[in-house]
Amino acid sequence: MRKIGLSLLLGGLLASPVAFADASADAIRQLQADMAVLMQRLDTLAAENAELRRESRQTIEVAEEARAQAVVATEAAGAENWSDRISLQGDVRGRYENIEEQGKEDRNRIRVRARAAIVADLPNNVEVGIGVASGSGDPVSSNQTIGGGGSTKSLNLDLAYFDWSGIEGLHVIGGKFKNFLVTPQKHGLLWDGDWRPEGIGVTYATGPFFANAIGTWLESDSNNGNSEFSYGAQAGVNTEVGPVRIMTGASYFDLNTKGNTAFYGDTTDPSDFLGNSVVGAGCGTSGDCVYAFDYTLIEIFGDVGFDVVGQPLNVYFDYVNNTDASSSGDTGYVVGAKLGKVKDANSWQLQAAYQDLEKDAVLGLLTDSDFAGGGTDNKGVVLKGAWGISTGWSVALSYFMNDRNESTTQTDFDRLQVDTQFKFK
Repeated sequence: MRKIGLSLLLGGLLASPVAFADASADAIRQLQADMAVLMQRLDTLAAENAELRRESRQTIEVAEEARAQAVVATEAAGAENWSDRISLQGDVRGRYENIEEQGKEDRNRIRVRARAAIVADLPNNVEVGIGVASGSGDPVSSNQTIGGGGSTKSLNLDLAYFDWSGIEGLHVIGGKFKNFLVTPQKHGLLWDGDWRPEGIGVTYATGPFFANAIGTWLESDSNNGNSEFSYGAQAGVNTEVGPVRIMTGASYFDLNTKGNTAFYGDTTDPSDFLGNSVVGAGCGTSGDCVYAFDYTLIEIFGDVGFDVVGQPLNVYFDYVNNTDASSSGDTGYVVGAKLGKVKDANSWQLQAAYQDLEKDAVLGLLTDSDFAGGGTDNKGVVLKGAWGISTGWSVALSYFMNDRNESTTQTDFDRLQVDTQFKFK
């Protein structure tokens, strides 16, 4: 439009005899030259404007393509991250076992234990796990005896928990979970290693200090007539003084059992109380047996470690007293030592411990199921050794030389276990 207007203006001026009557031919030629330059510049600007529009369209197209690729990459990364947040872990153990108990025939058997769990890391520092294990449902054993003509074996719910760790050093755990309570060198004076508490717990560690609290249902269904919630806490220090590693602490547990029937097993059979004192009219025949005491436990434990010949040596103890029981059967303790640690190929460990666990020192249902056949009212020695064949694969030997029914008719109980175990994660 500007070119047309300028042309009309120029034509009008040149066509007017009055306006250019006195204009010289040179002036007219100069004006024509200037107009030609101006027209050329307008053409150049128009071409540049068209080029800018083309480049702008290309930029938009490139941006749209990049955005589409970013969406695809984000979705792929999200899918990959989700798979990265899920893990499978567990173990398989085969065992040969020989038991020699005074007054009974020797027993030989092959057993297997299989455990597997799916663990997922969710947003907001939450971990969720679901696990299954072999066995009969026993609260403190996942072992399954091989036999029955090759019959299929049972799998049971072993884990179903959440673990929130949104504050540094703090974990809040709920559901059916692994026992996080500190036990020196995993000796089961109070708690068997297979026991899975059902309730809620809190762990906290900062610097050398640690504290744990737990609440667990021994029975949650009031229709069973045994609804009981138990709780406890422990605190301690885990530190180093020069080359010496020191862990020590104390615990308090309140397990409400007095007047309740057996939480697992036959309510009329005293042996299903696993050494604990029972009362009840007709107990052992036609009437129900009930616990004679609560288990209000005070525990003190410690573990001192240092290196010897390039191997870790740990000397440990665990002491417990039930303040609710009679003084004739209220105490238990273990002292032991462990040299070495199985971690990978050609690593090894040796362990020896002496335990004395009186009749009502702890709740027999939850203590080590291997020592003296499980439960309380026992004493004796356990010797263990293990060898790492490769990472995740080890073999072990355990020998128990124990006395059962310490408070009444003492009987000898010897147990030999030969294990091979595979762990995966």
